[in-house]
Amino acid sequence: MSSTKLQETLRMLVTANHILHFHGAVDGFGHISVRHPEKPDVYIMCGYMPPALVESGDDLIEYYVDGSAPVDPNAKKGYSERFIHGELFKRYPDVQSVVHSHAEAVLPYATSTVPLLPMYHMGGFLGTKVPVWDIVPLYDDDYQQDMLVNNEKLGASLAASFSSSTSSAAPEKNVVLMKRHGYTTFGKDIPTAVYRTIYTLINAGIQTNATLIQTAAKEGGLVETASVQGLSERLTRDCQKMTEATQDKSWRLWVREVESSPLYKNSV
Repeated sequence: MSSTKLQETLRMLVTANHILHFHGAVDGFGHISVRHPEKPDVYIMCGYMPPALVESGDDLIEYYVDGSAPVDPNAKKGYSERFIHGELFKRYPDVQSVVHSHAEAVLPYATSTVPLLPMYHMGGFLGTKVPVWDIVPLYDDDYQQDMLVNNEKLGASLAASFSSSTSSAAPEKNVVLMKRHGYTTFGKDIPTAVYRTIYTLINAGIQTNATLIQTAAKEGGLVETASVQGLSERLTRDCQKMTEATQDKSWRLWVREVESSPLYKNSV
């Protein structure tokens, strides 16, 4: 790990870990990765540690995209769910960063039959239908059924859920809910992946509050029906285009927030 481009990528990766923690997308669990900027068959993520405490290149591990084995056979312990990342990188060449989160605001939609809807312009990237992937049917009887995506078979199945076609070279969905677990998203770069992660949880909170308000209003006789509607397909497309052209504003703010906090350290 040496070049200027690589160093900039690693520094951004460390910062992204801090931003995701600052905004409640990760705690001691959850993770973000990035494809190596000079070796597309390799990806990088932190070792087995809380994202908030990642601070140097020594905390990061390189993995091969094919198989998710560490490039250095003597590498420190890593995340067992790195296959989420490796299989997305393997299936979709244009994916450059992946995030997996257990954000509490999103979990009700991963543990119920209520669909997650794009509630406002900042959530247009969600599309009109967010898939829900279920790990349980993939388990063999003798497998430890702990919900973790900890092998290639499980990771490949999750990656496939981002597209309706087995031959698709690009994801059709930007976010996939993982039943009783959390959600996974990706980006063309780290800021896009972080943006989608954070605004998925914000959007979920808005939907929950809107549902509560509508239900209370109906029970109080203020409205006749309790209906919550998301954006139309056209609105989701156009809003995604708009937000992706302006998300750099959020990124600059988020970077300043974590740089100003004594909790987070970045020595890359």
